[in-house]
Order: sequence, then C-alpha cells, then structure tokens
Amino acid sequence: MNDRPSSVRNKIAQLRATFVEQLPGRLSDARCHFDAAKANPNDREAAASLHRFLHSIKGTGNSFGFKDLGAAAAQGEHLAGKLLENPVSVTPEFWLDLNECLSNMALCIEVLQDFGAAPSQGDRTATFEMPLDAGAVQEESNDKLIYVCEDESLQAEHLGEQLRCFGYQAVLFNNTEDFRRAVLEEQPAAAIMDIMFPEGDSAGANVLIDLRNNHGKLFPTVFISGRRDFNARLRAIRAGGEAYFPKPVKAMDLVVTLDLLTRQSEPEPFRVLVVDDEPEIAQYHSLILENAGMATQVVHDPECVLDVVGEFRPDLVLMDMYMPKCSGREAAKLIRQIPDFVGLPIVFLSSETDTKKQFSAMTVGAEGFLTKPIQPEDLVTEVALRAERMRTLRALMARDSLTGLFNHTTTTQLLENSLTAARRQDGQLSFAMIDLDRFKAVNDTYGHPTGDQVLLALARVLQQRLRNSDLVGRYGGEEFAVILNDASLEKAKQIMEHLREDFSKVVFNVGDAKFSCTFSCGVASFPHAGDAENIREAADKALYQAKHAGRNRVVAYE
Repeated sequence: MNDRPSSVRNKIAQLRATFVEQLPGRLSDARCHFDAAKANPNDREAAASLHRFLHSIKGTGNSFGFKDLGAAAAQGEHLAGKLLENPVSVTPEFWLDLNECLSNMALCIEVLQDFGAAPSQGDRTATFEMPLDAGAVQEESNDKLIYVCEDESLQAEHLGEQLRCFGYQAVLFNNTEDFRRAVLEEQPAAAIMDIMFPEGDSAGANVLIDLRNNHGKLFPTVFISGRRDFNARLRAIRAGGEAYFPKPVKAMDLVVTLDLLTRQSEPEPFRVLVVDDEPEIAQYHSLILENAGMATQVVHDPECVLDVVGEFRPDLVLMDMYMPKCSGREAAKLIRQIPDFVGLPIVFLSSETDTKKQFSAMTVGAEGFLTKPIQPEDLVTEVALRAERMRTLRALMARDSLTGLFNHTTTTQLLENSLTAARRQDGQLSFAMIDLDRFKAVNDTYGHPTGDQVLLALARVLQQRLRNSDLVGRYGGEEFAVILNDASLEKAKQIMEHLREDFSKVVFNVGDAKFSCTFSCGVASFPHAGDAENIREAADKALYQAKHAGRNRVVAYE
C-alpha cells in the first residue's frame, strides 16, 4: 500500500510525543470538571466528563506503555464511576482521594515531559514492519477496508498504523456521526468501535444499533473499551458485536479476529449423516436438510455406519432409535468407542414419546432427542445449531493457540486427507517443512514475548502470501508445515523461495534494537513420496540439508 509507513516504531514515537504534549491542557480541563462536580455532586455532566477523561487516559496511557499514568487514571476512573452511580453518597474523604489521583497524574505528566515520551521501563513490546515490496504469491489482495471509530485520535492512529502493517486499509473516525455518514456511503469489511464517546457512555453501541435497525444487516464489528464490566460487554453483544477487547488492545489479537470475521470464502456446508432403516423417511429428512444448504449422506444399514462416518466425516449424525439388527442406542455406543468420534454430535430422531425411554437413549452421550413427525423448519434449526457448535469446538481443538494456524494433529490429518484426494484424482501435492533459524537466540536475547511475535509474524506472512488452496500449520515450537495442493516439487520450491525472501525482509523492533529473522525449508512431493509418513520424512531430510548447508535456504528432496 502507498500509505503504509516505512517505520512503525517512528510513527508510534510521534504519537506518544503528541499524546504527552496534549496532556497538561486535558488535565486542566479535567480539574474544571472536578471543581464543578465537587461544588455540586449532582452535576451529572461534569461527573460524566471527568469520568470520560480518566477512562480515556487510562486506555491510551496503557496502550503507549505509560503504566504509572494509566494506573493513576484507572484509580480515578473507579472513583468517578462511584460519583456517577450515587452522587449523594460521596464523602469529604472521597474528594481527597479523587484529588490525589489527579495530582498523581500531574506528577506522571511532569516526568514524561522532563524525560521524554518513552514508554515505562520494562515495556519491551515488539513490533515489526512488513516489507513494502513483498510479492504476494496468492491471487487475492488482503487490503480490506476497516473503519476504526475511536475518539482518542492518537490511540486510533496508533491502532490504524499497526493494522496497515498487517495488510488492512484502516480509515479512522473520532466521532460517531462521521462514522455513520461513511457507513451510509460505503460499508467496510469490518469495524473497530469504542463504546464510550463524549456523546454518551454507550454512543458507540447505540450508533450500530441505529444503523442496523434502519439499514438491516451490517458488517462485523469488534468493540474495544477501557471498561471490563459485565454491562459494557452485554451492551456490545446487544449492538451486534462479534468480539470485545479491553484496552490496551494487542494489534495481533485484533488481526487474528479480523482475519476470521472478514474471510471471504463461503463456509463449507454442514455435513449430516442420516441413519434410518426406512429409506423413504431417511430420504425425506435428507432432502429437507439439503434444501437448507447442507450436505447429507444416507445409511440404511447400521453395519455400515462406522465406515461411512470415517469417510464422510459428518458434523452431526441424525439417527433413528429403533432399527433391526442394531438399535440406535447400540450404534451410538459403537461410534463413541472410536476416539476420533467421541465428540461427534448424535441426535436421535424417533417416534418414541416415552420420556423415560428417551432419557435412557440419551445416556449414551447423544446431543438431543427429536420426535417424529417434526416440522421441516424445526429439523433444520435443531440440526444447524448442534452442527455449528461442533464446528466451533473442532476449530478450537484444531488450531494452535498462539498463531491460530492448524496444530500438529490437525496438520497431520489434513496431509493424509490431501494425499488421499491427490491419489484419487491422479494429481500432484507438495509438502514443506519450515524451521526458524537460530530461534533460541531470539528468545535468549529479547525474551519469549518477542519470540512469540516472531512466530506470529511468520504465521502472518505464510497466511498472506500463500494461495487460498494451500494449508498452513504450526508443527511444534518454531517448526511450521505447508501443504501445497496441486503443486509440483519445482513450483513448491519456487513458492517457498518467495516466502523465504519476504520473511527475511521483516524488521522487528524491541526497545532500541532492530533485528531480522530467516528460516530454512525442506520440500518433498507426491507421488515421489507415496504416503504421509514418507513425505514428512523426505521434507524433514531436505530441511536438515538446508540447515547443514548454512540456513536461510530452501532445499527440495530429490
């Protein structure tokens, strides 16, 4: 992008300096609100203005690394909140405590002005700069439009610059009215919205509720706020918020969430296995679900259930309770004995109305019991709710908690599935193993939090630069794996070379230090390697050769 900053660190330093420069004037205004509220505790406007000031300084101060200032503001915000809730209960001691918080903030501001706008000691947050000339391997650009609505302009700029480094086009607004007008002209891929604005404590939520009521479905919204209380979170949920982050917000956490919320590919249809010995009723239920956009497979003979479950990999099993040879209860037990299917939702669909028998059927671990006949819309709703929950649980279990990439177990399973598909279609597939060079030295020199940022940066480069058909996983520690579907060994090596060059240009900043990292990579391909174990071993041998030859290179296994 043309407006992407050449140095995030320099931009953040400028924002910190501007923030500190504005603090004395803002504190002076806060003192006026304090005096007005003390003279008349029922002056709600003065109390609300004081509370908003303290709330704002707490969030921005902590975001910029000014921990002492943020702590003093947080204490004052807590006291101002009590004034808002019950002004008649305040005592002379209350005003002394609140005045002391403002005085402590004044001291913090003096220190910042005397010694510069550097972050507090111990704040060694790592940032990194994506290279401007990094050539994307994937076909689609990720420059998605994101609206950031935050009345703290410096904090909004800080956040916007971070988002731009991750490939998002961030447009900033410091009031809800400008945000509303922009939405009516062009809807973004997603929005990041503070809850509290000078217009009111819930102004951010209110504008989204109003837009949704008058204009229907909107873009996904992520709320950010200095508030951590239940009511603020509930207000965000009611406004349609998809996520909620207390300030200070980590840019990487936001990016991971935005990636999920703005993913443009259509979700895969729910997969439902219908098990019923009556062909007509099985087909009937199958047609209802297919008409709702789901993928189904029908089994009439319970003896085939285990084989079909393994091949079809359903999100849910819809099963009759009474069948010859094997009852639904027995079939459910059979499924539950397979470790991979312990958590697979099983819903009984039967004409049985005896609640005791229904309860007995549920003791095998079934998700629910539906009674025949069932209205089509009820069947679709019940199945979709349970299948969605299964998808969510699977996604959580399948992902690495730090990077959001597929974990080792899932990557191994995906490799086996991809090889099966390539074998069936007489196609090609390549597998790459990646290992960060001298990663232990990064952890030892800069600390494990910085090491985590390096892992996240590599994960981000892989996600951004690879094709949509490729699969990326964290294999363990500093090792990553890439499944390149429909790619020859030569093409896969070329793709990984581009990625290696791109990642080597990423600049990491920790305090006053700057450094870069590289990775080594080994690539193997199918059909030269016939199964998952062979292709992993081949890629691992090639990776070893890359390390032994001096690191920072890609080696293809011949």
